[in-house]
Formats: sequence, structure tokens, C-alpha cells
Amino acid sequence: MTPPKTYSGNFSKSPFWFRAINQCWKGTYPLGTRIKLEKDDLIRSARKVTGLQDLGRDFNDEPLKRILQAVNEEANLHPIGRFITKERFVSLLSIRLRAEYYFKKYPEILEQELYPVWIIVGLQRTGTTKLQRLLAEDPVHRVIPSWEVINPVPIDPGLYDLKKGDKVTGLQGDTPAYPYPHPNDKRIAVARTSVTALKLMSPGFFAIHPIDAMLPEEDILMLDVSFMSTTPEAMMHMPSYSNWLEQADQSAAYAYAAKLLKFLQWIKPAKRWVLKSPHHLEFPDLIEKHFGDVHFLWPHRKIYESVPSFLSMVTYNRMIFSNHVDNKQVAHHWIRKTGYMLDRTLDYRQKGDNDKKFVDIYYRNLINDSAAELSKIYRMNGGLTPELIERFRLHEQNHPHQKHGEHRYSLADFGLTEADIDKHTSRYQQFISNLYDK
Repeated sequence: MTPPKTYSGNFSKSPFWFRAINQCWKGTYPLGTRIKLEKDDLIRSARKVTGLQDLGRDFNDEPLKRILQAVNEEANLHPIGRFITKERFVSLLSIRLRAEYYFKKYPEILEQELYPVWIIVGLQRTGTTKLQRLLAEDPVHRVIPSWEVINPVPIDPGLYDLKKGDKVTGLQGDTPAYPYPHPNDKRIAVARTSVTALKLMSPGFFAIHPIDAMLPEEDILMLDVSFMSTTPEAMMHMPSYSNWLEQADQSAAYAYAAKLLKFLQWIKPAKRWVLKSPHHLEFPDLIEKHFGDVHFLWPHRKIYESVPSFLSMVTYNRMIFSNHVDNKQVAHHWIRKTGYMLDRTLDYRQKGDNDKKFVDIYYRNLINDSAAELSKIYRMNGGLTPELIERFRLHEQNHPHQKHGEHRYSLADFGLTEADIDKHTSRYQQFISNLYDK
């Protein structure tokens, strides 16, 4: 049996072809080939692509302006990085334009109640992806696969238009008016192209975080549509935006994310949402306010393992966008940020009866005996059934741990010691110690 390929802390090189294209492209900058990243130009492009004009009354362009200022002044993007960034920002604006088309044409979308939510809020690299993908095997759950989270609203706004008398919801036995996804829906092909491009640009990334166009991904991309999430700072060096975002009121972003979730459940019904993003650690109060009936699933892993694993992931991310990636700067930014996020969730959890809304999951147990950990969650829902246990077993059989190679990393890769992490996470470590002692 061939041993898995190992990806370690050598973050210094991208593929040769990738570096060559960037070098040649940058050499043509004097000819005017440098891609512009300007707000009005991006909005014009999105309107041209979609043929739509209305971004919605609740669209606020300040977050976009803040991101663009940081990208242009701080991120030091190479040519391919600028190209990817422009395409992504135009896509986010286009999503909003297409969403408004549906909201206006079908006002019943926003009249719905959001389904109850199980939301996974663990730190990066604590088993959150594995947990979500296991829970996605439950047929009553609604998740957002990669192809749908990249483009939550169909690219062709008319593809899912209803004829008079058609019904969408299937919860009361009604038959949806169309298959979903529609055979002519372009979003799966777009996602598969994106996955292939990522494999080519960063071969080691999939050992860290395996991406599949058909499997669930983080709903943080619902917040990206409002240009208010930690996605940009995980991909680029942009301290001014990061500092602004931490102080900004993110209620509008969560309110719009809830609107997009209502669209998604309108177009494909279910009974419960299963969502996940480490970003949500910072905002459990906003989740409760805008998502309603919520239970938090909090995976935990030894912090000295999860932090360097995530720092490695961020470094690979940033290399896709820039030739100037300083892994020590990555560590400095994200260790403090990690402690801040954990403290925000602990503050919320330790108020009133909020502790009852949490289920704690342990990474090592999830890897070694997932059924036992999942049974903790399903106590809220009558317990696990033999059918569900078999679904979970088959998923693990088809998606083994380290399927895409072994990811190796260490604190030393980032010039860190355990004491550096303790400085920002001692409160969380004490909390975990108390949990284990119970």
C-alpha cells in the first residue's frame, strides 16, 4: 500500500508554472495589464454579468470599500491573486443581485420561519468539517454543499421560476415544481472547476482541508455576501480591515445571511439546518438573534495541535494570493484572534442558561469513535437509530482520515512555543480542563 503523501511546514514555494505566470504577467504591468480593484468598477461588472441592477435596500458599501482599501494598500497581491480577488468580489455582488431578484418576485421566501439550527462553532482544525459531513448524512438535515455555498443563488435567475400553481415546499407532502439541482444549473460545474484550480495552485491544501464540490462547506460564505467575515484575513494580509471588522456591528451581515438561508430552504426543503464556521465563535449572540432556534455544537482539540494546523492552512491560503507571506506575521495575527474568539463564546456561554444550548465534542473521540460522540448530539432528537449509524459508517468508510495525504506541522514552523499560545488561550484551556474533569 502506498503511504500517504506528506505535506509539512515548507510554505516557501508554489508550483513552478504558477510562479512563472505571475512573473510574466507582472512584467507586463507597464502595458496596463494590472487588474483594477475598485468598488464602482466591481459593481458595474456584476450588473453587466447578471443583467440586474438592484443590490437591495440593505446593501451597505462601506465593508466593500474597507476591504478594497486593505487589498490595494496592504495585501501585496500577485497578478493571479488580483485576478482571483476580482472574480470573487464580482461573484459576491452578483449573488446579491440575483437574490434580490428572487426576494422581489417571491415575497413568500422571506415570510418563512428559519428551520431549527444545529451550528458547529469549533475552532479551525478541530474536526468541524468531519462533524458537519457526518451530520449531513441524516436525510432530514439541510446543509450547504460547496457548489451551493459558492453560488447560493442560481446563476440563471429564471431557471427556478415557478409557473402559476406550482409549489416549492415539500415539508407537507407537496411535490417540488422542479428537480434540484436543475439539469441546466451551472453551479456544480463552476464549483468543480474551482476545486480543480485549487488543486493545481496549492497541491498540499487538500491534505489540510479536503474540498469536494458535492460535500458541505462553511456557511461563512453567506456572510461574505455582505463583505463582513474573517475569510479575507485568512487569505490575505489586511490588518486595517481586520481591525475595523472586529469593532464593526455585524448584525446586518447575519440578517442577510438569514435571508439567504431562507432562500435555500425555499428552493430545497428539509427540517433542520446543520451549519458550521469557526467565525461564529465570535458572534453567538447574533446567531441566536437572527437564526432563532439554535443549538451550538462545539468540537474541542488540544490547542497546541489545532493552532499550528490552522496557521499552516492560512499560510497555504495566502500563498495563492501573494508572493510575500510571512508565517510569523500570520502567527502573530491569528493567535491573538483565536483567543479573542474563544473568549467571546465563553462570555456568551457563561451567561444565564446559555450553557444548556451547547454540546461539547472531543476531536480524538470523533476521529476514533464518531458514533459515541454523535450520540451526544442526538440526545436532543430522540437518539441515534441503526439506520443513521449505518449512514455514518458508510460515510467514514468512503472518506477516510488523511485521504488526501498527511498534513504535518509544528509550532516551531511559526517560531512559537506553547507559552505563546497560553498567553491568549489560558481561559479556554482552563474551561476544557474543567470539562474533562467532570
